[in-house]
Amino acid sequence: MMADERKKVTLTIDGIQVEAYEGEMVLEAARRAGIDIPTLCYHPAIGPIGSCRVCVVEIENGKGLPASCVTPVREGIVVRTNTDAVREARRTVVELILASHPQDCLSCERNGKCELQDLAMRLGIREARFRREKEHKESDTSSAALVRDMDKCILCGRCVSVCGEVQNVAALGFAYRGTDAMVTPMFERGLADSKCVSCGQCARICPVGAIYEKEEWQKVAELINDPDLHVVVQVAPAVRASIGEEFGIPAGTPVTGKLATALKRLGFDAVFDTQFTADLTIMEEGTELLERLKTKGPLPLITSCSPGWIRYAETFHPEFVPNLSSCKSPQQMMGAIIKTYYAEKTGIDPDKIVSVSIMPCTAKKFEASRPEMDASGYRDVDFVLTTRELAKMIRQAGIRFQDLPDGEFDAPLGISTGAGTIFGVTGGVMEAALRTVYEIVTKKPLGKIEFSEVRGLDGIREAEVDLGGTKVRVAVAHGLSNANKLLTHIKETGEHYDFIEVMGCPGGCIMGGGQPRSMDPDIAMKRAAALYTEDRGMELRKSHENPAVVRLYEEFLKKPGSDVAHRLLHTTYEGAEEAAEVSRKEAM
Repeated sequence: MMADERKKVTLTIDGIQVEAYEGEMVLEAARRAGIDIPTLCYHPAIGPIGSCRVCVVEIENGKGLPASCVTPVREGIVVRTNTDAVREARRTVVELILASHPQDCLSCERNGKCELQDLAMRLGIREARFRREKEHKESDTSSAALVRDMDKCILCGRCVSVCGEVQNVAALGFAYRGTDAMVTPMFERGLADSKCVSCGQCARICPVGAIYEKEEWQKVAELINDPDLHVVVQVAPAVRASIGEEFGIPAGTPVTGKLATALKRLGFDAVFDTQFTADLTIMEEGTELLERLKTKGPLPLITSCSPGWIRYAETFHPEFVPNLSSCKSPQQMMGAIIKTYYAEKTGIDPDKIVSVSIMPCTAKKFEASRPEMDASGYRDVDFVLTTRELAKMIRQAGIRFQDLPDGEFDAPLGISTGAGTIFGVTGGVMEAALRTVYEIVTKKPLGKIEFSEVRGLDGIREAEVDLGGTKVRVAVAHGLSNANKLLTHIKETGEHYDFIEVMGCPGGCIMGGGQPRSMDPDIAMKRAAALYTEDRGMELRKSHENPAVVRLYEEFLKKPGSDVAHRLLHTTYEGAEEAAEVSRKEAM
């Protein structure tokens, strides 16, 4: 039912008459009226949980102090959000959380950007009235992507909700009761031994420092200063749509030029754009799609750019592994090209090249560590930093990002098209591929370059595209629960699709696990708009028109799908159980 068809009710909040829709919660109605009720467990990405009790309010003639995030609006109710009883209840709740929380803010990864710290400041808590010793838990560093510090967990349940409900992974859950309660993978295993796919959505919405990316930025800063090394960096499309938020620039503001300048001032020897290999990916993946359509190969062809999605497919839907594109992600393609083509062109020994990527995604750390990502004889990518890590690196260097002039990426691996730009948003890979595949098949220029039917933030979108008389059915899914719904639908109904794009994170890379944390419910739309705006403003908007990609094929790769392209730019995947069996046999 559309929002404007729902029944409206009128309530009073702090003396203000507020209109709300039936089914909304008091918290939503209050915020829309400009009344900011504090929260801790609530997050717009997952909705109400009701566990922390920080958002309590008084309701006239009501009982107790209900949590506003799970209390529905009703006609005529009178709500008060700032009484003595409410303030005292909130203070007590936060003080009890702080009672068993480590008092190590200065050394905490979230210092200065911690929701618990901010809430204590807001409520005027300056000292701990209570103190409760909690059994120390060693940090879980088993994952290639994430660190869990359970001493800092406040049991808000956000990570459990996003992992189970939004991502359909359920690698985390509650165990035990009372003061022994904890959040943990099954049997208290490490993340590396769980079903975790490293998407990092838990780290993106954790309010404290209980789970975060495995940081490598300080190591990279050291390597940059080593005169014997050539340290190069690539940066993903979604980063330019979000990193400005870390420096007070309004969300949705493209900062591509400032980003290029910042990376050069940090001292990287070459600054490249992952959009270059996004264009390269389209050439390889488009060729692969056309080949499968021609030879009746495994269809639908499913995109392989998102490493969280790849791990999810391997673990939960191994029957679809043959459908995955053999193309490496743009990150890994860039790494392979840097260690071969770029090394050859510059005369630099690949042993001396350190390849760094800046990604919106924690799963990219896991992807770079996969053993098969070294077809050139060297690791494709040596270090992966998240958007948040890069922001820390920039601050440490004393660079005032917001005041930087616009710079440019270095040629040739910094040249890209608008098609590469929209890789960062759900539907972008599909749209970029269709722009190129259409013109390759029809030998005609596109009349309308935007494929609006695959755009938007609906969980699953479908379309039929006419490629010069050949009807191609496509689908787009973002967020792993939506991917699961789509794949389950295909298995149960046998419905045919030719090409499917899946992005592991809701909204695509713009909402990756390594992106700036935000409580703005419209943040995905704002970041997506930044990428679409940049696409519209670019002179070249189709991957096959990228002159640097054309030259790469002429000088090195020969043609899309060539033997050398397959060796460097493609890989294979296998179901998690099959891979485990191979590992067991190799260990015997």
